[in-house]
Amino acid sequence: MNQGILFNDDLAFDSKYGAWCFTVLLSAETITVYFHSMQLNRLEEIDSCTKFDLEEVVELWLEKNEPEGNTIHIQMS
Repeated sequence: MNQGILFNDDLAFDSKYGAWCFTVLLSAETITVYFHSMQLNRLEEIDSCTKFDLEEVVELWLEKNEPEGNTIHIQMS
């Protein structure tokens, strides 16, 4: 786990973007991460195991990418 990332417990479905999202604190900046996935969009609720998997996806994304602004959109299959 990257110690520079703090995951907030605010996972919710954002109907504006049609995606599940939560916020993270990265270098004292709040960033909203959106997960675009047909499979996730079918869920009414996301359990803690899936949330942990999404946190890992964010960590892997941040290893390869730099956020531009205060949002990250991750396309998932």
